[in-house]
Amino acid sequence: MVLDTMSQTVVLGVIGSDAHVVGITILEQAFSAAGFDVVNLGVQTSQEEFAEAAVAHDAQAVLVSSLYGHAEQDCQGFHDVLEDAGVDAVSYIGGNLAVGQDDFEQTRKTFRELGFDRVFDSETDPEDAIAALREDLQIRPAESERATISS
Repeated sequence: MVLDTMSQTVVLGVIGSDAHVVGITILEQAFSAAGFDVVNLGVQTSQEEFAEAAVAHDAQAVLVSSLYGHAEQDCQGFHDVLEDAGVDAVSYIGGNLAVGQDDFEQTRKTFRELGFDRVFDSETDPEDAIAALREDLQIRPAESERATISS
């Protein structure tokens, strides 16, 4: 089944005690411009708030941001909370996920084991995350985007 971007909702927020707002502001703008309906939960968002918003908005994706290096602790049990709430959505995490992060492949493995579908570092271009989400949700570009792409 191929879906239209316009009907797709993403829930976005900064998990735990992290108060870094710039990353999610950029992501909100980029995903909105790409045609997604974005619910921005802001900073210092609890696992339960992500789950409640995903249920309330019937989200197809939950996007977690963390820049202060403590995401592994903040995300322990996150997917259990989502599952318990009945959330069936793609989950992504990105940012500066570990203090002293020098081997991102190890960090990626850690977060995949925590249940995230995709893991991005802090240097990821928002367009790469949008392309990944379109692929994961099997979304084709809208007519206007195809015209722009092919011209």
